Amino acid sequence: MTRIANLSLVQLQYLTALDEHRHFIKAAQSCFVTQPTLSMQIKKLEEELEVKLFDRSKQPIIPTDVGILVIEQAKRVLNETKKIENILLEYKGKVAGDLNVGIIPTISPYLMPQLISQISKRYPEVRLNVRELMTEEIISLLHKDHLDVGIVATPLEIDGMVEKPIFYERFCIYLNPSHQAYDMDQLDAKILLEDKLWLLSEGNCFRDQAVNLCALKHTAALKNSFNYESGSIETLIRIVNLEGGATVIPEWASLNLQPEEKKNIRPVKGNTVREVSLIYSRNFAKAKLSEAFYSTLQACVPIQLKKNAGNPVAAVV
Repeated sequence: MTRIANLSLVQLQYLTALDEHRHFIKAAQSCFVTQPTLSMQIKKLEEELEVKLFDRSKQPIIPTDVGILVIEQAKRVLNETKKIENILLEYKGKVAGDLNVGIIPTISPYLMPQLISQISKRYPEVRLNVRELMTEEIISLLHKDHLDVGIVATPLEIDGMVEKPIFYERFCIYLNPSHQAYDMDQLDAKILLEDKLWLLSEGNCFRDQAVNLCALKHTAALKNSFNYESGSIETLIRIVNLEGGATVIPEWASLNLQPEEKKNIRPVKGNTVREVSLIYSRNFAKAKLSEAFYSTLQACVPIQLKKNAGNPVAAVV
């Protein structure tokens, strides 16, 4: 009992950092300490517990069997400790503190400018730390408690995760005026396979949704003279303008186009939308802050998108 009582939160932080990085120097850098300091504290922790927590004979180092159990409990302790600050803030009625946010690239350019402005006006004591990441990365970092919340396309239906829909947006088709379907008022997405179809790169969930929408197999050969996949919707629009063909874009992106470019937008037949949600762990402690953040997100959504409803195309992770 005495040995357990002597454990410090700093030691537990070093322990979880070493588990994440599996490298003493990288773990020390992530904790803003020197490598000898971190190594000494890990060794001291092992001596106090009278067990080896890491197998140093392996490269990279790996936790021992008992180390895995201790590390998991250390994560729980650190997570519970974070709740103390949140309890105090909520008791005082404050909306303050850090919020670590992950957001996917097909939402970020349209939402973030509004969100930054709204948060700074409404909650000046909130500090947003935002990272633009793929859905898979956001989920991984949420599980590791390196992110507090994520803004992603849903439904994902992941155990232990809460999904709170923020808005729904329709899929739009952006066409070059030379496209054979240009004179149609609305399009069946499958018609895009009859000409050049430009897509986002692998890993973007919006690409996967567009593939599903068009009933396009990943192995299908498109009629492009070369294969180009972009991480940017704006880049795809420029390519369509110059090279012809079409691309699929989210509705919010279409609202930001120039008047001449808006003429090239066509709705997709049916009532198919993508659902965009705030996701976080069921054990997330910052209740008041997350509620304030969620209401601010909703306030940033254009009126047109607030009117949408339909059948979301499933997100693919």
